[in-house]
Amino acid sequence: MDHQIVLIAGAGLAIMIAASVFARRTGVAAPLLLVALGIGASYLPGTPAIHIEPEIILAGVLPPLLYASAVQLPVLDVRRNFGLISWLSVVMVIVSALAIGALVHALFPSISFALATALGAVVSPTDAVAATAIGHRVGLPPRLMTVLEGESLVNDASALVVLRTAVAALAVTTHFNLGHTVLDFAWAVVGAILIGLVVGVLTVRLRQRLDDPVLNTTISFAVPFLAYFLAEALRGSGVLAVVIAGLLTGALGSRRFSARDRQTQTTTWTTISFVLESGVFLAMGYELPQLVDDARAETTVGEIAGLVLLVVGLLVVLRFVGLAWPALLGRFGSGDRHDQVRAKLSQLEENLDSMEPSGEREENRVAWARKRLARSQADVDFEEREPITGRGMVVLAWAGMRGVVTVAAAQTIPAGTPHRATVVLAAFIVALITLVLFGLSLPAVIARMRFSEESAEDKRDSVQALMRQIGEAAIDAVGPLDQQTVEGEPLDPVVVSTLKDRIVPRLVSGSRQLLETKPDTRDQLAIVQGRYLDAMREALGTERSIGVYSSDTYRQVQGFLDAVEQRFSSA
Repeated sequence: MDHQIVLIAGAGLAIMIAASVFARRTGVAAPLLLVALGIGASYLPGTPAIHIEPEIILAGVLPPLLYASAVQLPVLDVRRNFGLISWLSVVMVIVSALAIGALVHALFPSISFALATALGAVVSPTDAVAATAIGHRVGLPPRLMTVLEGESLVNDASALVVLRTAVAALAVTTHFNLGHTVLDFAWAVVGAILIGLVVGVLTVRLRQRLDDPVLNTTISFAVPFLAYFLAEALRGSGVLAVVIAGLLTGALGSRRFSARDRQTQTTTWTTISFVLESGVFLAMGYELPQLVDDARAETTVGEIAGLVLLVVGLLVVLRFVGLAWPALLGRFGSGDRHDQVRAKLSQLEENLDSMEPSGEREENRVAWARKRLARSQADVDFEEREPITGRGMVVLAWAGMRGVVTVAAAQTIPAGTPHRATVVLAAFIVALITLVLFGLSLPAVIARMRFSEESAEDKRDSVQALMRQIGEAAIDAVGPLDQQTVEGEPLDPVVVSTLKDRIVPRLVSGSRQLLETKPDTRDQLAIVQGRYLDAMREALGTERSIGVYSSDTYRQVQGFLDAVEQRFSSA
């Protein structure tokens, strides 16, 4: 049996890799291909029946999967799209769960309201894996990608909290307690945020002190599970705690981790995410025949078909209706709102210019106010530069694929519950239909919207402008090169002339020749190089908190500074 498990795992990895390569060459979404291959593999002669416990998915797969996405998602983008993300991932998830629960119970009275609401909860959260894979390939605007990724991170927590309350209602009574759901949800959110913040801050500080790639990677593995199980033990939302810890780690890590640690973290979690996502979609297809056999004992094909069509139709209608409200607000109120905000910001700027601080404390307050003013102005510029138009809302509405959480969460419904197999199979088929329906048609929908893409020249100009800005800020903070000293001694002329070529606009040139210089010169170079790199990182962090440039621009500049740091650390 052990050999059989090893063979199955090896075959699964081979299928994942082959499917990924094929998907990149043909344009077919990899999740769809993996589900189809899983279904085909289940019918091969001699293949064993494999049942994956849902707790393994919820507690063993979901935390690292969410953490891998959260740690790479820029906090700047989440903050700017917080309203729409919250609307989709909290309000619409709860509304969808209750609406589906009420209608399914009304049309299928044998399914209790609590069980119907549980079904609504498990099919409400979207899975952005297929949507973002397609979006990257066909040029979906970055802001829409952020909304999809942010929604898929948070809506899992909302859905699982509603599911937990519905399952509790199944165990006690058939009556669904809305008031209890609200209180349970509120504590789950607040507790998860607090625990996620604590775990994120403490682990980042620990990793910063250790500065060891092996130990840091080990701690990184533990973070999602630590946040998840601690939150669940306190009746909070484990998945939301993982998301908060991941977002905080990504934000703080850009300043506090070394370039080597950031690169290791990116590679490690990208690999983990690929294996886990691919494995779950492959398992979805493999388990389908067994789920069908289980449901045959308590239902008919007609009931399953009617239930699935009802739920899919409701999900499509609710998502389009749910996005219609923010779309109308953005269409009719954005222009006036932006003008009003700009007028207020202009008035605030005039007030700050007229102030004459009398002490250091007042100067700090004015500096803080100017930073907040700059951030608010950058936010308005961002809204005007990258608005979510009606075409964007159509794409968001159409990107309603369900996946990992739907399949795993449905199987947590207690065994022995009447019509459990029917609900689990319905949830699985709903996820499969949305993957096929939306996954195959989404590229054509995006292409028809004809989104404009930022030109390569504009991207290059933004990167160069940001490099100049943080380079000048570094010189202002550290001082001119010819005034630098190391242990009280002036710099070697070779160091001064070399670094002048590196700091602005490019930090690196001539490192190969410096290897041939005397050790004292190399030591001076390393010390001064470190000073300016640290100052540039600090300036980059300040600029990122304001947000004048796009997240992609900040990411490219961060990558350039990391490359410089790694090059000189290995020289």
